[in-house]
Amino acid sequence: MEVHNMKDKLYSQANYLALFTIIYNIIEGLTAVWFGTSDETLALFGFGLDSFIEVISAVGVWHMLGRIRSNNGETRDDFEQLALKITGFSLYALSVGLILTADLNLYRQHRPESTLWGTIISIISLCFMWYLIHHKKKVGIALNSPAILADAACSKVCMYMSAVLLISSFSYELTGFGSFDSIGAIVIAWLTFREGKESFEKARGMGCSCSCKCNLGKVKIIESSQK
Repeated sequence: MEVHNMKDKLYSQANYLALFTIIYNIIEGLTAVWFGTSDETLALFGFGLDSFIEVISAVGVWHMLGRIRSNNGETRDDFEQLALKITGFSLYALSVGLILTADLNLYRQHRPESTLWGTIISIISLCFMWYLIHHKKKVGIALNSPAILADAACSKVCMYMSAVLLISSFSYELTGFGSFDSIGAIVIAWLTFREGKESFEKARGMGCSCSCKCNLGKVKIIESSQK
């Protein structure tokens, strides 16, 4: 009975983390798109659009957690596969749009009005992503759940994007060299392309982070190293 209660508590924590991810990405997306548009910074604008796309994926994860909690099934259902495919197509489209716009900005030698908000938002995002990764990994290991650990791995990509945004925004503030914003947008586009590819692999059940026999091995290694 005690074991069941502990497991139920862990799944409640996982559910909270999934909902937190959804709400945070919506707020981050609105803020980043607003200031990205007003300050004419492409890297921040693209970062904000990616946050909205991540909401679709996060909703799929939240749905999956409820299903896993009820029947322990780690394989994806039709709803989750559809969410992943929509996420993949959206990320591909975002990648193409960012690269084309960044190239145009480089050609025109466009300079943002300011990248101060890009610096601030990226620092906040880095803190929240670290929090989510840390607790998702903790819950995933405790439940021996490849799906939750895979979700933690996805949050790492968001943390990398935050780091890219921070570097490009802060570099522009220091130097005034407008190309830093476009270069940052191109790197973010590359990360979104990779994430889109992974979304399609998960939808087909090919990715390590889907039902994940390979991730299950990683869980056992992590657990054995902590003993």
